[in-house]
Amino acid sequence: MTGLIVKHTGSNYMVRSDNGELYLSTVRGKLRLKDMKTTNPIAVGDKVKFSVIAKEKGVIIDVEPRKNYIIRRSTNLSRQAHILAANIDKVFLIVTLTQPETRYEFIDRFLVTAEAYKIPVWIVINKIDLLTATGLKDELEHFKYVYSSAGYTILEVSALKNINLDMIKAEISGKISLFSGNSGVGKSAIMNSLAPGLNLKTGEISRAHNKGMHTTTFYEMFEIDNGFVIDSPGIKGFGLIDMDKSEIYHFFPEIFRVAAGCKFGMCSHTHEPGCAVKAAVESGEISESRYISYLKIIEGDDDKYRGS
Repeated sequence: MTGLIVKHTGSNYMVRSDNGELYLSTVRGKLRLKDMKTTNPIAVGDKVKFSVIAKEKGVIIDVEPRKNYIIRRSTNLSRQAHILAANIDKVFLIVTLTQPETRYEFIDRFLVTAEAYKIPVWIVINKIDLLTATGLKDELEHFKYVYSSAGYTILEVSALKNINLDMIKAEISGKISLFSGNSGVGKSAIMNSLAPGLNLKTGEISRAHNKGMHTTTFYEMFEIDNGFVIDSPGIKGFGLIDMDKSEIYHFFPEIFRVAAGCKFGMCSHTHEPGCAVKAAVESGEISESRYISYLKIIEGDDDKYRGS
């Protein structure tokens, strides 16, 4: 039989068969050892072949080829990387500018990985209702300038006030979507607003550190409005897997667009004369924060961005 991985907890996977039935499944031993470069050989969103071994129980025997996946460097030093989700049509990267504040470095690293695997991303600014009350309208406009000028769709929403959630609902129909972001940005709250019957657990923000606390502890896929949405645990950092430094600029759309104008074909966009990218940063066409993220990534000091 074939099916879709809709939940992953420990060594157990929930498989949704093609006819909609659910089977709590484990992985065949050979498959478990198949890919030792990642902490998880199978991820939510994977299409698999499995055998039924008992009522509502199965064993996964193979994983079908993936069209894409989101992957990050793992905190587990014995492995190279962890796959967040597979076969994704769109990612909604949920961010907040206050309570808590999402760091630009985290956003840029996430976007680089999505670009590398050709996964469209919408950046969703949640808790938009708090920005006026906290005097952060200038910060909001700057954020929108940085990422809209890079070419990304920006959506301002409020899960609490039900602002603009209809735009997300229309976009997830008929697709497999991933909701990701730091802890406390409101991924589960948005999903509860989209489908009130889910009753996903939501958490409070730590007053001491202005950071979110984990509420979702595993990856799980839910069916909402003829689409599938993957809710993910909050992640603190986003370490990149090994990438060729000479190709990193390909994954910054605004840098890639401008780079064709550089004087030298092998320009690294760091120090060469006649660099169109550096000129675009100086003119404001490319935001300074995005360019700094690019420089930090090619410098390769990634350990402090790995997080958990």
